[in-house]
Amino acid sequence: MVHSRRKKSNKLDCLVDEVKAVLQSTVKRGDHLTVGLSGGVDSVVLLDILSIISRKMLFTLSAAHVNHGISSRSADWSHFCCRQCYASGIPIFVTYVKVKKVTGASLEAVAREKRYRVFSQLAGNYLVLAQHQDDQAETLLLQLFRGAGVRGLSAMPVMRKQTISKAPSILRPLLDISRAEIETYARQRGLTWIHDGSNDDRSFNRNFLRHEVLPVLGRRYPTYAKTLLRTSQHMAEASALLDELAEADAQSCVTDGNLYIPALRELSQSRAKNLLRYLLHRHHVPFPSTIKLDEILNQLRYAKKDAQVQVIVGGAEIRCFKDFMYIVPQQTKPPEHLQRRWQGEPSVQLAELGGLLRFISKQGQGLSAHKLKQGPVFIKVREGGEHFTPDCKRPRRSLKNLMQEASIPPWQRFTLPLLFCGEKLAWVPGIGTDCELQAAPEEMGIVPEWRVGNSFK
Repeated sequence: MVHSRRKKSNKLDCLVDEVKAVLQSTVKRGDHLTVGLSGGVDSVVLLDILSIISRKMLFTLSAAHVNHGISSRSADWSHFCCRQCYASGIPIFVTYVKVKKVTGASLEAVAREKRYRVFSQLAGNYLVLAQHQDDQAETLLLQLFRGAGVRGLSAMPVMRKQTISKAPSILRPLLDISRAEIETYARQRGLTWIHDGSNDDRSFNRNFLRHEVLPVLGRRYPTYAKTLLRTSQHMAEASALLDELAEADAQSCVTDGNLYIPALRELSQSRAKNLLRYLLHRHHVPFPSTIKLDEILNQLRYAKKDAQVQVIVGGAEIRCFKDFMYIVPQQTKPPEHLQRRWQGEPSVQLAELGGLLRFISKQGQGLSAHKLKQGPVFIKVREGGEHFTPDCKRPRRSLKNLMQEASIPPWQRFTLPLLFCGEKLAWVPGIGTDCELQAAPEEMGIVPEWRVGNSFK
């Protein structure tokens, strides 16, 4: 069937023009584009088209190949991609990852997660991927059969930001182009590519759809791929509207990124669930099942103020404290004993506690640098029974009471790094420094700062 949008479908430059039109709306002269190159026909065609366009639009072009090591031919595919790039004078970056089966996830899903983790660490402005119109149709149907909501059914956008702020944006300029058109282009250009035999394995859901279901649909509905693309675009618009509604609800329900539970209870069931989905998405947590989401909402609606709510979802935890819901990384058992000597380093990575402790020199603030030299300085965790005097005008008090007074959530109280000078507790995150060790106005002080994660932004 001849597509109505193209009058000269047999000409190679038609595909080039369509990809160029997508790029011109986003890519600027001097930008750096990296093609995700698997060696299959789709990515080989994309690389060829971009190499042509780069001479006119004057952007930098490179490729990235991820070797998952799953197939016995993985090394051959990596060598093929390198030869293709070397022949065209295109730099290529090859990464080797180990993919192991994880309970509850397919090997394909684990490989994809590893691949996108590599992609998120690439330099440049755009990561360009070769998903096309047929991929979009398959993705939409797979999401439909999984019972996905509006966001899931919106499938793949032409461009999206990655979750890491400095990562290149993902660009998919072939989403309006069919697999048949891509293969025709490859043959007419005399391109070579590799064939991954796993793409023929019908035990994978996507391959079953591709080889068993979609050909039948195609005979009855020849333009199904375009139609499903339009459906996914409608769903993307609906998803954007739901996000706008969630953002409006968040204005009255969310403070400092945490959900105020009494305000949530004022929302209708549908709006409350929509807000929860939105907040989980903001924290990069995979959407829970409908049953799990209902469980979370029920606990939030009916839990007492002092209830110890804890729901694990997608590598994160839903926690509650003093009328607020927190979304935090899934907690590991805190170390029973931690003792790390601090010898003046500007920062200390504490993997056991999941964060970074840094030390900043400031006159008249924090801990007295002179007094800290009078004894060894250790980083420890709370074991119970500690006492502390952060306020010189108040008596010495238990650390437990001070943490309660400072509204430090219970799950954080045994995972915070405490600074000791000899046997004396010198500093506690969120509370302050000991009265006797505070820097005088005229002397140099050391200000510790604790951040969950591995950097300060």
